[in-house]
Amino acid sequence: MAGGKGTRLYPYTAVFPKPLVPVGERPILEIIIYQLKYYGFKDITLCVGHLASLVETYFGDGHKLGVKINYSLEDKPLGTIAPLTLLDHLPENFLVANGDLLVDFDIKKFWEYHKKSKALLSIGTYKRHEKIELGVLDEELGKVVAYREKPEFNFMVSAGIYILNKKILEYVPKNEYFDFPSLVQSLLNDKKNINAYNIEGFWLDIGRADDYQKAIEEFASKENIFSKYFYQEKS
Repeated sequence: MAGGKGTRLYPYTAVFPKPLVPVGERPILEIIIYQLKYYGFKDITLCVGHLASLVETYFGDGHKLGVKINYSLEDKPLGTIAPLTLLDHLPENFLVANGDLLVDFDIKKFWEYHKKSKALLSIGTYKRHEKIELGVLDEELGKVVAYREKPEFNFMVSAGIYILNKKILEYVPKNEYFDFPSLVQSLLNDKKNINAYNIEGFWLDIGRADDYQKAIEEFASKENIFSKYFYQEKS
């Protein structure tokens, strides 16, 4: 998914689409594509919209990265799931990933877990630690009953990487804005099973400016870990 405007990452995205912002010497989307190739995913479709021509010019047909890249262009914003309805000939199961993730985990194990479960949807999840930089109050009837200064919480969050069965498109309206939370809610309303696959490794969404800066720092400190994707072939 590489079609968003990246408004939370402005001004970096004023000139570049978010998937082309650099982390180290490469755009974040190029890192993701190398990782997908490493784990055996070589037929890739980029769903593009905002500044699509720059993405297409940079990646071309994918041959320089050793993969096959096709493009799906949305002529109006369709959200994070509805662009899938523009694609023809989807396989029975396919992986969907946001184009702004810095991750290091075994995607092949995630794929095998999904296929074994025969679920319509498997969501990659990650335990995110958040610190609230404010004093948090609990109140009842206008009276303060508890006070916590800068509390810290752990949340299990969607990691922006999913594996879907193509039957899931029955829940997605065509040519209408429809995002991932809406899809999840539709499946829950229909009492469908949804897998949660805990990512054991490194994960960071670079949608916010502070997370982007963190991604640059983490990538530099973990260069020896990420280098396997660029310089080695997986046996």
